[in-house]
Amino acid sequence: MKLRETLLSTAVNAKGVNGSENKPDELLRKVELNGDDHEMSGKLETPMKEGAFAINDETKIEQIEQRFAEIMDILGLDLTDDSLKGTPHRVAKMFVSEVFQGLNPENKPQVRLFENKYRYGQMLVEKDITVHSYCEHHFVPIIGKAHVAYISSGKVIGLSKINRIVRYFSKRPQVQERLTEQIAHELKNVLKTENVAVIIEADHMCVLTRGIEDSGSSTITAHYSGKFEDQDYRNELLNHVRAIK
Repeated sequence: MKLRETLLSTAVNAKGVNGSENKPDELLRKVELNGDDHEMSGKLETPMKEGAFAINDETKIEQIEQRFAEIMDILGLDLTDDSLKGTPHRVAKMFVSEVFQGLNPENKPQVRLFENKYRYGQMLVEKDITVHSYCEHHFVPIIGKAHVAYISSGKVIGLSKINRIVRYFSKRPQVQERLTEQIAHELKNVLKTENVAVIIEADHMCVLTRGIEDSGSSTITAHYSGKFEDQDYRNELLNHVRAIK
């Protein structure tokens, strides 16, 4: 993917999580009303129902396994076939323990701060961080790269922690705009600085493999705050991101 000249800046309003619990018939009614309209909640937090962690991961895997077996049966697949009979469990385990593990706050990376003893006052840029997420509208992959930068206010973090923060918020059903804002918000909170920038460029499989089936487009989102709102800092960052390896 190539970085485009025009970057989409997003500003997501941070509000509390909607704690209302929906009954199955209410959920179905909402799905029917929304149809293929991709309405976003406009919240910084990933929408979670009240009591989302009332059951443990093992129970979640068991329940998802049962329901995914029902889906496969409805599709007409033979669950007694050697290739298919283990699929419901594999999918359930993948959902809970792998691709959506970022939903569980217990998996949030622990970040340790260090003194900026070298007195490095320029921007630190970590680019081409792998993004593997899932579109919350169709539950198909979002695959791309994140470029993250910050200017220290006196503290620094280990480089791998930046990758872990990106990974944590990616491992949940997402929209790219929210993912960008969540990463930026967490970095500002951890580093105690507003001087943070996040750029994500990604391919969405819901665009590539269904609907329009367009394999030539990609989506770019960006967050600039603090000094990165200044055009000179922004241009320097973009030059670093475009730099030939």
